[in-house]
Amino acid sequence: MITFKNVVKKYTSDVTAVKEVSFEVNEGEIVILLGPSGCGKTTLLRMVNRLETLTGGDILINDKSINQLDQIELRRQIGYVIQSNGLFPNMTIEENVVIVPDLLGWNQKKKRTRFNELMKLIGLDPDEYRKRYPNELSGGQQQRVGVARALAADPPVMLMDEPFGALDPLIRERIQDEFLQIQREVKKTILFVSHDIDEAIKMADKIVLMKDGEIMQFGTPSEILINPANEYVSSFIGKDRAIKHLSLHTIAELEAEIGLVGLDQSVEDSKSVHINADLRNTLAMLLNQEADQVVVLDDNDQEKGAITIDLVQKYLHLEMKERPKSAKGAGAGD
Repeated sequence: MITFKNVVKKYTSDVTAVKEVSFEVNEGEIVILLGPSGCGKTTLLRMVNRLETLTGGDILINDKSINQLDQIELRRQIGYVIQSNGLFPNMTIEENVVIVPDLLGWNQKKKRTRFNELMKLIGLDPDEYRKRYPNELSGGQQQRVGVARALAADPPVMLMDEPFGALDPLIRERIQDEFLQIQREVKKTILFVSHDIDEAIKMADKIVLMKDGEIMQFGTPSEILINPANEYVSSFIGKDRAIKHLSLHTIAELEAEIGLVGLDQSVEDSKSVHINADLRNTLAMLLNQEADQVVVLDDNDQEKGAITIDLVQKYLHLEMKERPKSAKGAGAGD
């Protein structure tokens, strides 16, 4: 869907922001460009819609070079979401959301229908927010509207530059969950910039970990966590990479692999978790001693068994030991 071929960006003869970068984003994937400030990830993102020009190499969308496409038409076909949401303060929420359909010449009925669809998709009542202005919305609501605007013309590709970075942690986690739910419905091809390893692990199908304009490793979150390509990758992930890996797995997977333990009916202080809860948050619940027993419920809220720290540790040991080391290590140009 999006192919980077030996992409180079030089600002001066002495300053190279991106160095011979090559990788591919498949249709329907979320690929996260991850790394510290100044690593070239935002520059790489902005080259896709030609907000930054290429010095060398090429970027193709559906096998067509972006340099062969009209710049304005290219940008109208790509959804773009930034950290500050970019909403126009003097325009209503409806006007903000349908700005690209308006430029494309959609009629009023089609724009209104699309606005209603998108507001329902992001969990905001269209009639309640239609005539409001951005400053009347919370930060989280504004960010959702920014996502709706990026989706308005139904673009096949979305670029997202730290879209949730300005939100506080609790709202950020909820918006991430909501966005992933939206993605399951719309299945866009998304290139997403982040500096947060936890966000990348949670949201990405694949991660491009960068340093000084080069790719250090390209692979799935699991591949990168289990088999970091070099010392830099290992250091960036952190010493708790095994714990981070638990966020990729659910209690249902643990049950299928090793089973649950039986319930202790004598325990009064219990908490319940759903069978599809991730193991990292479940382990945190156990370690924080929020209850003497954590009961696992199925989709019908029926008790299936219990989960313990020992059980999670056993599953983690099996996963980290047995999963094949298939990480795609990469240096410059890979």
